[in-house]
Amino acid sequence: MGFHWLTFVHLGILSVALVLATWIRSRLPFFQRYLIPNSLTAGFLLLLFYNLAARPLGLDTASLGDLIYHLLSISFIAMSLRALPPKKTGRRVFATGLAIAASFTLQALLGLGLAFLLRAVFLPSLNPAVGLFVPLGYEMGPGQAYSIGVGWEALGFQGAGSLGLTFAALGYLWACFGGVVLINLGIRKGWVEARRLGPDARQGLQSGVYPAGSRLPVGSRLTTDTEAVDTMAVNLAVVLVCYLATFLLLKGLTALLSLAGKDGRELAVNLWGISFIFAAIMAAGVKALVRQAGLDHLLEPGTLTRIAGVAVDLLVAAALGAISIVVIARYWLPIVVMGTLAGFLTIGYCLWLSSRLFEEHHFQRAMIFYGSATGTLPTGLALLRVVDPDFETPAAVDYMYGSGVAFFLIIPYVLAINLPMYGFTRGEPRYYWMIIGLLLGYLAAIAVLVRLLGGKRVYASPFKVWQPRGPKREG
Repeated sequence: MGFHWLTFVHLGILSVALVLATWIRSRLPFFQRYLIPNSLTAGFLLLLFYNLAARPLGLDTASLGDLIYHLLSISFIAMSLRALPPKKTGRRVFATGLAIAASFTLQALLGLGLAFLLRAVFLPSLNPAVGLFVPLGYEMGPGQAYSIGVGWEALGFQGAGSLGLTFAALGYLWACFGGVVLINLGIRKGWVEARRLGPDARQGLQSGVYPAGSRLPVGSRLTTDTEAVDTMAVNLAVVLVCYLATFLLLKGLTALLSLAGKDGRELAVNLWGISFIFAAIMAAGVKALVRQAGLDHLLEPGTLTRIAGVAVDLLVAAALGAISIVVIARYWLPIVVMGTLAGFLTIGYCLWLSSRLFEEHHFQRAMIFYGSATGTLPTGLALLRVVDPDFETPAAVDYMYGSGVAFFLIIPYVLAINLPMYGFTRGEPRYYWMIIGLLLGYLAAIAVLVRLLGGKRVYASPFKVWQPRGPKREG
C-alpha cells in the first residue's frame, strides 16, 4: 500500500514519551517536588532517542520540525478564539500585557549585550543574533524559537533552529527548579501565605494524575448535540479553517511580494517563519465574524483550551526531541552564560514588576509571570496553582488576556527580529544599532507607563526587589 506513515510514526513516538513521562511523575517524588511538566520529561526522553537511536532506524528530526511549526500556529489559533475577557479588568489586563512586553525587552537587551561581549572577547565569529534566542526561548517558547531559528538557517545561521530549542529547554529548567525555590522563599518571607490543599488536589498537583474516585474538574462543556456533531469536532474545525485561511493569506502575500524582486521574496520567506502571528490575527477576525453572526456560543472556551493544551504538550515534547547535541557542543559558552544570567534576571524583574504594578495578589502574579517568562503559560499556571490552588485570584485570567495585549505590543519586535542577521550576513553594523535602538525606545516607554500605573512609590526604592503597593494584603 502507498500510504505515508511517517507523520503518525513520529506522533506515536511522541505519545509513547508522554505516557512514560506521565508514569514517571506519578511514581517518582523528585518530579513531583519540582512540578516538572510531563511534556518536559517526555522531551528529554525524546532528546536521547532522536540523537542516539533514531537515525539507525531511518528516522530524523525533520518531521519533528514540521510538527513544531504547525502545532505552534494551532495553539495560537485556539487561544485567540476563546471568549473575551470579563469587564472591569482593563487596567489589570493592560498592566499584565505591559509586564510581558517588559520581560521580552529586558531579556532581549541582556541577550544581545552578552552576545556582543562574547563576540568581542572570546568568540569573534559569533553571530550576534544568538542573543535574541534568550527572549525567543524563555519568554516566547520553543515553537517561536524554532520557527524563527529555521528562518535564520535560510539566511545562513547553521543550527539556529536547534539552538533556539536549547534555550527553550533551559528556560523550562529555570521554571521548574527556580519556581519551587521562589515559592518557598515567598512563604518564608511572608509574601504569600502557605495554603493547604485538599488531599485530591494535592495529589493531582504533585503526581499529575487525580486519584481514582476523586472529584474531577470539568474541562469542557457541550455546545452541540453529539447526535448531530461533536462539540470538539466543531471547535477543531473552526481552528483548522483559520489555519487554512492563514495559509491562503501567506500564499497571496508571497505572490505579491515576489513581484518586488529578491528583497520581496526574502521578506516573504520571513513572513512564513512568523506564521503564528498571522494565524492569531486570522483567528481574531474569524472570532469577530462568528460573534456578528450570533454563533460565538458554539466556540466553547474549555474545548478550545483543551485543543491548545494538546498542541502545546506535543509541541514542547517535539521541540526538546529536535534539539541537536552537536549544536549544543558548538555553542556551549553562549548557552551557559546567557541562559544562567537570563534566569537570575527573570527572577528579579518578575518580583520587581509584580510587587509594584498591581494593587493586590502580588506574589500570585509573580509566579505566573515567572513560569511563563521561562517556560510557557501551562508552566506558569502550574506554579500559580501552588499558591492559588483554586485560581481564586484574578492572576490567571488577567495573564491570559494580558498576553493578548502583549502580543500586539511586541509585533514591532517580531518584525525587526531579523535585523541582527542582516547586520551579520551583510557586514553592516547599522542593523545592530537599529534593533538596540528599538529595544531602548521600548524600555523608556515601558518605564514611563510603569510609573503611571504604579504611582509615585514605584521608583522610590528601585534596587529593592520586593515592594508591594496597594492597601490589600497577600493571601
